[in-house]
Amino acid sequence: MFNVTKKSMQWGEETLTLETGKVARQADGTVIATLGETSVMANVTFARQQKPGQDFFPLTVHYQEKYYAAGKVPGGFFKREARPTEKETLTARLIDRPIRPLFVPGFKNEVLVMCTVLSHDLVNDPDMVAMIAASAALTLSGAPFMGPIAAARVGFEGGEYVLNPTVDDMQDLRLNPDQRLDLVVAGTKDAVMMVESEAYELTEAEMLGAVKFAHEQIQPVIDLIISLAEEAAKEPFDFQPADYSELFAAVKAAGEEQMRAAFAITDKQERTAAVAAAREAIKTSLSEEQLEDANLGSALKKLEAGILRGDVVKTGKRIDGRSTTDVRAIESETGMLPRTHGSALFTRGETQALAVTTLGTGDDEQFIDALHGNFKSNFLLHYNFPPYSVGEVGRVGSPGRREIGHGKLAWRALQAVLPAPTDFPYTIRVVSEITESNGSSSMASVCGGSLSMMDAGVPLKAPVAGVAMGLILEDDGSYAILSDILGDEDHLGDMDFKVAGTDKGITSLQMDIKVAGITPEIMEKALDQAKDGRLHILGEMAKALSETNAFSVHAPRIETMQIPTDKIREVIGSGGKVIREIVETSGAKVDINDDGVIKIASADGTAIQKAYDMIHSIVAEPEEGAVYTGKVVKIVDFGAFVNFFGKRDGLVHVSQIENRRLNHPSDVLKEGQEVKVKLLGFDDRGKVRLSMKIVDQETGEEIKAEKKEDAE
Repeated sequence: MFNVTKKSMQWGEETLTLETGKVARQADGTVIATLGETSVMANVTFARQQKPGQDFFPLTVHYQEKYYAAGKVPGGFFKREARPTEKETLTARLIDRPIRPLFVPGFKNEVLVMCTVLSHDLVNDPDMVAMIAASAALTLSGAPFMGPIAAARVGFEGGEYVLNPTVDDMQDLRLNPDQRLDLVVAGTKDAVMMVESEAYELTEAEMLGAVKFAHEQIQPVIDLIISLAEEAAKEPFDFQPADYSELFAAVKAAGEEQMRAAFAITDKQERTAAVAAAREAIKTSLSEEQLEDANLGSALKKLEAGILRGDVVKTGKRIDGRSTTDVRAIESETGMLPRTHGSALFTRGETQALAVTTLGTGDDEQFIDALHGNFKSNFLLHYNFPPYSVGEVGRVGSPGRREIGHGKLAWRALQAVLPAPTDFPYTIRVVSEITESNGSSSMASVCGGSLSMMDAGVPLKAPVAGVAMGLILEDDGSYAILSDILGDEDHLGDMDFKVAGTDKGITSLQMDIKVAGITPEIMEKALDQAKDGRLHILGEMAKALSETNAFSVHAPRIETMQIPTDKIREVIGSGGKVIREIVETSGAKVDINDDGVIKIASADGTAIQKAYDMIHSIVAEPEEGAVYTGKVVKIVDFGAFVNFFGKRDGLVHVSQIENRRLNHPSDVLKEGQEVKVKLLGFDDRGKVRLSMKIVDQETGEEIKAEKKEDAE
């Protein structure tokens, strides 16, 4: 029944297996990839016809994590996997980015790639396995895909690169000073196509070394996919790119001069309008047959790209008049929103981000129900890209893949400089509202987010800035690397290369390549040029705020205290009775973790102190020789019981009440009376012995021996 083909190899610490022919045989390509005990199924289907009028490549990638893969039941009310999680969305983008440029130019048939996590061993992250499975399925499908690609994750520990570190190794990197990198690289046999990373101030040389290391390590995986395809691949789909050379010649003759003049305009809005006018002018000079040609959009884009790209490489001048290394004018402002905890407006040319920081308590941490376990995050960064930021009218809804991806890139860049939770026990939320956009709003979010956190009083290890680099690579090998790219340069260029970091090193790197010809030399030059741009931007940011501000007066204060773990139950009480009483009495928020760390939060310092004292009285042990203020709770013939330390009572014997003989303790004491006592010690049975007569009842000071002698 089945015609199964299986290939295996040793890859790092685990065995990698690719299998096809048993499951989902009606898909154009299906591969189940297994690394260790983590398995992902990738299914590829593609349309045999292009939709009429289609002028873009409709590739859709889905990545799904099924909870059964880890032996879990989904959380929530419905107990069914619902909308994609952040991890699923980011992984789908991760798969999409390196494969999209590798389809034959001109192919515009609809393609669907679905990756499903079937098994997760909680050691090997399924995202890398999914990328390999998707590449293999595309290679087998017969689609015009110029792959295969492979992908690997790289760590950096003790000065050594680590291939495919475990899930636990990559969890909470900022709490693990030994592990300084989480880098994902995807590439073909000859070139790197995509890079995504979270780093902890790595140098440019260390980062480039990690990329080279990953590219070397994926070579045997590419060979394994080719070996599988040699036995199981379907016949290639008969696709020939359309020849629209005559149409392009007509478009070029009709409007090159006007289009060149339009691209010479430096203002984005005016330039966009002029380019649109040039397009319409070209169309008026074309025949009806040419206007109905499905390749008209491609011909117009080719004309625009030729004008923008050729001039930059030849002259070194860009459409807004800058040189290849110039960064646009920067203006930064902090503290512009009076009631927020921290705010900053960062403007770079025609790109602007309003970043706002809010500080919360432990109750505000985000609870994440992930396949490999449940955990909390105390740093959140949300990125919003409304239509008005690019002067457009559009629908506004929940965040899309782009917004989630850009927000995560900024999150990675900034979290490397956050203080440890033990030093700064706050939940930090940064929201970046993109109010204008013309090139790299994600890097503007990094700069604005850094400034807004400093404005809120977050003690960052160092300010962080980001810059987007571009590349124009011509067929003859000539190229130009562009600093701080515009939207048009990103759209019509060959590389989107975003680098963020401090003055000491890189904290995040994201790279997408549109052509398979980027050499290590080009990457090295791009990293060096990006460093110059980053240092320049940091200098401009310092003009607005060079040091962290005093803590925001509107933010809650949080104090931490450590208690023995065996005392946690006493502080919480039966059914939470004790802790509820502490919260209600003091007015402060109280949060206890399993390690005995207690966070007490309130905007009122008095409330924090009251809660602290109440908790301290429960968990602390009374000190022998110390003087306490207590309350008489019971009077008996031989003395009085005094509540002097939390819920702890002790006996003041009748002989220890006053320096005279008493007939009965009730002669001088009554229940509810406040008294001052000294802890004499504990008897053989552990009972507390207290004394009143050696303590001045007015001042609370101990009466010295000489004073007692004088009295006698």
